[in-house]
Amino acid sequence: MSRVIVIGAGIGGLTAGALLAHRGYDVLMLDQAIVPGGCASTFKRKGFTFDVGATQVAGLEPGGIHHRIFTELGIDLPATTPCDPACAVYLPGESEPVNVWRNPEKWKQERQKQFPGSEPFWRLLATLFKASWEFQGRDPILPPRNIWDFSQLIKAVRPSTFVTVPFTLMTVGDALRLCGVANDQRLRTFLDLQLKLYSQVSAEETALLYAATALAVSQEPQGLFHLKGSMQVLSDCLVEALERDGGKLLMRHSVEHIKVENGKATAVVIKNQKTGDVWTENADHVVANVTVNNLVQLLGDKAPQGYKKRVENLPSPSGAFVVYLGVDQSAIPQGCPPHLQFLYDADGPIGENNSLFVSVSHLGDGRAPDGKATIIASSFVDAEKWWQTQDYEGLKNKFTEQAISQLAQYFYLKPETIIHVEAATPRSFYRYTAREKGIVGGVGQRIPTFGPFGFANRTPINSLWLVGDSTHPGEGTAGVSYSALTVVRQICHCQTPTDSHRKPQTATDSHRQPQTATSQGINSLSES
Repeated sequence: MSRVIVIGAGIGGLTAGALLAHRGYDVLMLDQAIVPGGCASTFKRKGFTFDVGATQVAGLEPGGIHHRIFTELGIDLPATTPCDPACAVYLPGESEPVNVWRNPEKWKQERQKQFPGSEPFWRLLATLFKASWEFQGRDPILPPRNIWDFSQLIKAVRPSTFVTVPFTLMTVGDALRLCGVANDQRLRTFLDLQLKLYSQVSAEETALLYAATALAVSQEPQGLFHLKGSMQVLSDCLVEALERDGGKLLMRHSVEHIKVENGKATAVVIKNQKTGDVWTENADHVVANVTVNNLVQLLGDKAPQGYKKRVENLPSPSGAFVVYLGVDQSAIPQGCPPHLQFLYDADGPIGENNSLFVSVSHLGDGRAPDGKATIIASSFVDAEKWWQTQDYEGLKNKFTEQAISQLAQYFYLKPETIIHVEAATPRSFYRYTAREKGIVGGVGQRIPTFGPFGFANRTPINSLWLVGDSTHPGEGTAGVSYSALTVVRQICHCQTPTDSHRKPQTATDSHRQPQTATSQGINSLSES
């Protein structure tokens, strides 16, 4: 039986591991954390359950990536509710939000009211989204690295795909100028806020084809969804499938080094975080659910110089400051949407605590005791700053106070309504996820790093694969799951397991076949 070692039990790693185990591979998965899920895991305090990073999910609708994967694995989708609006965006000095509605017609009316004269821009995005979504649904491999990869890319191409070609090297800023709305500052501010969540960069830098999908995926028939219980439910389902099919997951075990012989990954060096024991495990394939920065570190002097240089030359990625509040229900305004975004200083840089993305628990969603609620507010920050400061606790307290003060402009936050306060910084994310410097999100969806120009799943080292938000199609649980499926398809093509005890329906096939009675009964329900 071919052996695969998966480094990292985030959603990308768990998806790859569960699919490979289901297809007959011997899978060993390792993660240095206490619980699986990575940035989509949770923690509990005083009866409250807090999502660590990701708070919403994409791809659970019929035909969506999670629906396809769960169908192949033969497990039920978790219970969810659609996010509607997907987000309520408060621009500086305004008391009424821009509501990103799930219904396409309602969202069209909203943006026409909020951004008059911008419809040519939105029509362009809709055209590009339709072509790109259909293209992605045919499972292209981007960027291709050998003949088979290229053949899968060609198979996904249709005449309708070519409508996107003239826009491949354009940014959202270019599209705004093309459509004559480049001077609409409110529109630019809104786009900067929304795109920072998905692409890590502003509208001026975000690749247009990526933005077309990111800005449209919250509308039907797709959508963003809120999991009942917590984000941990998603990883728990994948762990259950992994172990049912014979895969093994070891938490509190870190990979110290990837061994390479004659240009091929052959083994990993493992450390038991509890006992300190170190040993080596051989593998036919190694799947790394890590950042490209961490991958270069794991390879050490075996990292190809060109690959290493490219990683070193990447723009600095973002970190995150997050404040977690357990509050009395009275702190939550009536009719509060599940996700909000605030920009408090129109003249300042987006980030450094002046922009907050906020997630609020629902009544009965399992995140808070009766009569209580959770508020999670995050801001993008310069990760390096948190490692260089001489007064870490002072900086952390300052950011916490500022965040609560800003949140109090919308929520009723008083000593009598706040039950628990906790904050996380890039240092916190480094400790619990092992991502270099505690960075969040991917490499940034700029022209040189998105889609056909990004980092491939097939690394320059044979039998070493990369999944996660550093690869196409980017961050979020749906994005990393697409990358996992791509790696699984590539591994299955290049090496068939010698002891394939089952011949399952594949995720690629399942979404093209009629829905079964079981899958029709599943709640269809997408992510941050």
